[in-house]
Amino acid sequence: MQTRRQLVRPRQAVILAGGRGARMRPFTDSAPKHMYPFHGRPFAHWLVEQLAEQGFERVLFLLGYLPEPTRRYFGDGRRFGLDIRYQATPAEWESGPRVKAAREALEAEFLLCYCDNIWPLRILEAWQAWRRAGTLVQTTVYENSDGYTRSNVSVDCARRITQYDPERKAWGLGAVDIGYALVARAAVADMPSGNVSFASALYPPLAARGELSAWMTQHRYYSAGSPERLAATEAFLARRPAVLVDRDGVLNRRPPAGHYVKSWAEWEWLPGAREAVARLHQAGYRIAIVSNQAGIARGVVTPEAVEEIHARLRADVEASGGAIDAIYVCPHHWEAGCACRKPRPGMLFQAQRDLHLDLTRTWFVGDDERDAEAAEAAGCRFAMVSERASLARYAAAWLEQQDRREACVSC
Repeated sequence: MQTRRQLVRPRQAVILAGGRGARMRPFTDSAPKHMYPFHGRPFAHWLVEQLAEQGFERVLFLLGYLPEPTRRYFGDGRRFGLDIRYQATPAEWESGPRVKAAREALEAEFLLCYCDNIWPLRILEAWQAWRRAGTLVQTTVYENSDGYTRSNVSVDCARRITQYDPERKAWGLGAVDIGYALVARAAVADMPSGNVSFASALYPPLAARGELSAWMTQHRYYSAGSPERLAATEAFLARRPAVLVDRDGVLNRRPPAGHYVKSWAEWEWLPGAREAVARLHQAGYRIAIVSNQAGIARGVVTPEAVEEIHARLRADVEASGGAIDAIYVCPHHWEAGCACRKPRPGMLFQAQRDLHLDLTRTWFVGDDERDAEAAEAAGCRFAMVSERASLARYAAAWLEQQDRREACVSC
């Protein structure tokens, strides 16, 4: 059954925040897991701040275990520009009855978040996908091609979830539900009775009826739900600025079509590019290179030659006071159909995972339409290099903006 989506995007977010968080003991002996601190702020602060940035107006916390720390910290939400409300139910309740008990407070369509996951939501894109799907629920699904966690869903080519296995044991599972679900309130009426998990009880029958769609992502999510994930989450929430750059045409003069830089002797820096990398590094930016090098597959340049070029490139940058944090190369032929060759975004997502980037806050600098398409697919901001707009010019603008932000903070 197709469900007609409303014409106005949801403005209410509901945060499931009632569990005990046993894996996070001893911290959770005295506070709920979503209050675990990162950079001086509880995890839930980052989540609520994100919801405000994405244009939500109302937040409903569904609390259970130790509700008072959350109430005290967030209050009525005015300092976030939000209307924040709370509903507390017994600590032993699972998420299913918590949601059912809140039914009268739920809007016709809302975003449902897990209190211990964070991921760079792009709500307008998610909502437009949900409108096209016409399902009762659309949840965000991490593709999990890197085996980051145990999968619990399988998804077909139409982005319908065909299996939802809470036990994570079924054959054919290949991705994982991470929350950020767009939910029609009508779906809550189908919630079974009893002390059951919202997703575990509701999603399998929805999947069986074709009423559970997936918004797929390769961008890693981060968590405050287990100790082994805390270091990565700390790095992600540090929000250290980063720039991803194409190589040929951005750092060095691009060879003619069908030709390749085969040795360091053929390398020619573009004016100001090396100095721009140094200035960005000195200002705290991380820099990664993302480059198609089909000449390797064509036999025009050897992998060893490319490695030598990049070793010399790094040394040259370091001599100028800069640093390259990572270099990603697609060595495949134009027709290989690989996931890494731009305009596909595979290398950008690899950089995201390695450096714990938030790609929605990260610039990708390229010089052709393939780069622009890769940036769009990854959710990056994009800057196109041309004769009038060099890497040096973009770097100067970013650093000027950074200086202004720092001046505002100091005031």
